[in-house]
Amino acid sequence: MFEKVLFDTQHLYYLPQYLPVAALLKANGVKSEFVLYHEEALDKVKEKAITDAGFEYVYLEDKTHAFDFYQHALAQWIVFGNVPPFSAQQKNHITAKLALMQHGIGPKACYYDVSAFPFDVRFVEGQERLRRLSQQFPDKQFVDTGFAKLDPVFNNQHSDLQLSDLGLDPTKPTVLYAPTFFPSSIEHFQAEWPASLTDYNLIVKPHFFSLTKDRYKAHRKRFDAWAQFDNVWVASVAHYNLLPFMQLADVMLSDASSAIFEFAALNKPVIWCDFYQTRWSYKGLLKFRLKQRLDPDIELFHKLTTRTSAAKYVKPAIAGCLKHPETKQMARQELVNTMVGKTDGQCGARIAAYLTKHS
Repeated sequence: MFEKVLFDTQHLYYLPQYLPVAALLKANGVKSEFVLYHEEALDKVKEKAITDAGFEYVYLEDKTHAFDFYQHALAQWIVFGNVPPFSAQQKNHITAKLALMQHGIGPKACYYDVSAFPFDVRFVEGQERLRRLSQQFPDKQFVDTGFAKLDPVFNNQHSDLQLSDLGLDPTKPTVLYAPTFFPSSIEHFQAEWPASLTDYNLIVKPHFFSLTKDRYKAHRKRFDAWAQFDNVWVASVAHYNLLPFMQLADVMLSDASSAIFEFAALNKPVIWCDFYQTRWSYKGLLKFRLKQRLDPDIELFHKLTTRTSAAKYVKPAIAGCLKHPETKQMARQELVNTMVGKTDGQCGARIAAYLTKHS
């Protein structure tokens, strides 16, 4: 009898991908439980999100305890958002089947590399991603389900969040800036940047690593400076889900983030900040490392977005996108079909159905 699915939650930002599927499993009488790892300052956020959604959780002391826990877990499936914290050889000693729901759909090489691990199935987004993965790993099982994280948007489950709740002006157009942590465009925008955007609301949704890792203290200093402006609201770690801000925004700025594909799926204009701050170990003779980190999929951003090569070009790009949001609409729809997949709001249902059928 199919009784339980475990969701391995290595990071807080896996939850928006997991929760729609867990809710559908629960509706079908299948118990879902979340396996958490301690993250300083984030544990309370995870606990509240999971309990508010009506689920239980268990903590592991650290990732080194994962194999022993899963080896003895009474579950039919374990769902991961990235490579498991144990080896492929150890996987053979785990009774449960393992599934991968990659936590993002961005242009980083790791999107494809994680499939080297012998998952029993990987749920993927779109026929192009399916083709590439099947070609690269012909012995693996891939199923095109679409990206479950976006289901609430396509099911018209609008967030209760309003611009006025953020202290922003509902009469102004809203710009969402959602940069990744590395390589990032953050350092290229000056502390006074919001002063040039007074005609707009600016919502800044940092990557969770920018807000939590010591090496990105400079990011937090910049966010603090921007937050002093009346037209700016900066999300904290408690605001782990990008979807409510995507629904509020008229245009989005991003760099090497999967958020570009996600926002384009809403058929809204995206500005690609194609300028990055990189570490010394990614520069000069070592710049090949950056190319290795970024998959060739990033070239699709040229078709999908309005590209800017420096921070000074962002403001006119915003004005252009707001004046003509229909620009690149056909390209958005075409690329969303291939890189994001189905947008019918049933992605989570397909995943839940597969897990149930193949238990």
